[in-house]
Amino acid sequence: MYQIAICDDEEFELDKVEQMLKDYHAKSAGGEFLIRRFVSSEDIFLQITTKNYQPDLILLDIYMPGSSGIETAKKLRNMGNTCRIVFMTSSQEHALDAFGVDAFSYLVKPVSRETLFPALDKVITDLVNNQSQYILLQTANDCVQRVELSDIIYCEAQRKKQCVFLKENESVYLRMTMKKLYEMLSSYKRFVKLGASYIVNMEHIEQLYAQMMLLDSGEEVYLPRGSYKELREQYFEYYFGDKSLMTIRTF
Repeated sequence: MYQIAICDDEEFELDKVEQMLKDYHAKSAGGEFLIRRFVSSEDIFLQITTKNYQPDLILLDIYMPGSSGIETAKKLRNMGNTCRIVFMTSSQEHALDAFGVDAFSYLVKPVSRETLFPALDKVITDLVNNQSQYILLQTANDCVQRVELSDIIYCEAQRKKQCVFLKENESVYLRMTMKKLYEMLSSYKRFVKLGASYIVNMEHIEQLYAQMMLLDSGEEVYLPRGSYKELREQYFEYYFGDKSLMTIRTF
């Protein structure tokens, strides 16, 4: 799922670009597009900085009341935000400013499929090349949060919610089933499911014992009954790629 923001103070431009995004998605049959519309730079900046909104792509007009698109992009970059930005504007005069804030593309209005679609190809290619680094999670408070996969230590089922434990003693609660969460993570070999209650990132396992594992966060997680042998096999295969090496080390 890709989160895409369109920011323009003209409603007809928002309608036009949103429809082109839908047409592109239908043509490409790629990942789901979650599109949000904004009518001012201040609005999108507020959502990103205070509401934990994390778009993968911003289609951003330059000329708007209040802060310009360039000013907003500079503020986002200064705070470390690396989302992809494609500028849309009626003039070419800000092209150098645009690429000074690491813009992906600079489109002169009227924006058309002939100009927008190649820009989207470029963005999607970059997102696909980097998608293994992040996952989008729907939190229990109805917020979509982007989480770096390497930051996930383990996940635990807690009644109707799942808790994702992250680095720096952070955690995120999700309103989804453990089955659904594992479907999202199972394509990444680093994650292994233990019984009905746990998903563990093997990169964070420091020591593995018959009844528990010690994680690099300092936490001890007790293994579900009968899960040790399979976990041990997956752990060694993940790191060494050869099950014959499993006999060299016993905890």
